[in-house]
Amino acid sequence: MAILTLGVNHTTAPVSIRERLAFPAEQLQSALRDLIDLPQVGEAAILSTCNRTEVYCELDGRDQRPIVDWMCDQRQFDDQDISQYLYSHFDAGTIRHMFRVACGLDSMILGEPQILGQMKTAYQAAREAGTVGKILTKLFHRTFAAAKKVRTDTAIGCSPVSVAFAAIRLAQRIFDDLGDLTAILVGAGETIELTARHLTENRIGHLIIANRTFDRAHTLANQFGGFAISLEELPKHLARADIIVASTGSPLPILGKGSFESALRSRRHKPMFIVDLAVPRDIEPEVEQLQDVYLYTVDDLQHTVEENLKTRQEAALQAEEIIDLEVEHFLSWLRAQAATETIRDVRRQAELHRDAALQRALRELRRGKSAEDTLRWLADTLTNKIIHAPSSQIWQAGVNERADIVAVARELFQLKDPDT
Repeated sequence: MAILTLGVNHTTAPVSIRERLAFPAEQLQSALRDLIDLPQVGEAAILSTCNRTEVYCELDGRDQRPIVDWMCDQRQFDDQDISQYLYSHFDAGTIRHMFRVACGLDSMILGEPQILGQMKTAYQAAREAGTVGKILTKLFHRTFAAAKKVRTDTAIGCSPVSVAFAAIRLAQRIFDDLGDLTAILVGAGETIELTARHLTENRIGHLIIANRTFDRAHTLANQFGGFAISLEELPKHLARADIIVASTGSPLPILGKGSFESALRSRRHKPMFIVDLAVPRDIEPEVEQLQDVYLYTVDDLQHTVEENLKTRQEAALQAEEIIDLEVEHFLSWLRAQAATETIRDVRRQAELHRDAALQRALRELRRGKSAEDTLRWLADTLTNKIIHAPSSQIWQAGVNERADIVAVARELFQLKDPDT
């Protein structure tokens, strides 16, 4: 038996490959059932996110070729087109990899917390499909426990390490509750998308996305439950904004001091939190001179991000030490499973001897044999039956000069050293 991880992530494959290998949620159940039908596969789960697709399998043997072939068939790839992007781990490598992924140590953003929820979703999908058993169930549970321990005992997730996340954390310091606020995001690129995600996760009240290309703004707004406007409409909506985050590729400022003066009058000088993440700037620097405006640029946040990244990197070293211990704990459990069947067989054999001897003893009692004689016979018979096989094997080991087996027998039966 082996435990395999096979997959791609943001470090091994470009987005064009990752998006083709991704498993949409509605296809996951059927894919899992198809995977478990392979004769080599005992258990299986699939983790599929925008940055990684990984298959976790309990295999009969260590041949990953059937899983590679299955993946190619599922996602319509030729083997030669995908093999260069794939990585694999077995056994202890798989355990360590899953722990590191769940802790955010293998993420694009070090320590990001979303991946743990995605792993829990992957496990739940496999449970519903009936494709996880004793081994993977235990492994996922230990993975979640390891991630919780890392987040509890280290600072891996305490400090924002993207300017978008840092901006939202700063907004939370200025405003107690985002639920009653309106945010306007200017632009529709990756930074604005990440900002929209953070705002949504922190339950922003209303979200407006303004972009030069209205269709792109509309697509992004739909994704996060907001609504879209064009850049030309932005001045009309500015007074609604408690939070403004701008990040476009415009060579000139989009919003000037006059627009904010007008908006502040309409707001009766209710504070505005503004973050300009664009280079060149989207917002005129003079806006900072206005009262009731909190204006921050990308440079203001970058220092915070760099300090926080250093903190996370130090925490990551602590996390690796925790993972080392957790991996060893799981390996110990896994090794114990190899002995479980033997223990079960020993007990079953002893119970068969017991039942046979007991039935004969009961018959003797019914025939009138004394209880004392019957009990003596039962004790002698059980003793002889139980020790016969090991005694015979120990004797044979002595004949064959297998001192190692004799030593193991003494340890197994907790016998004192004959020389003491």
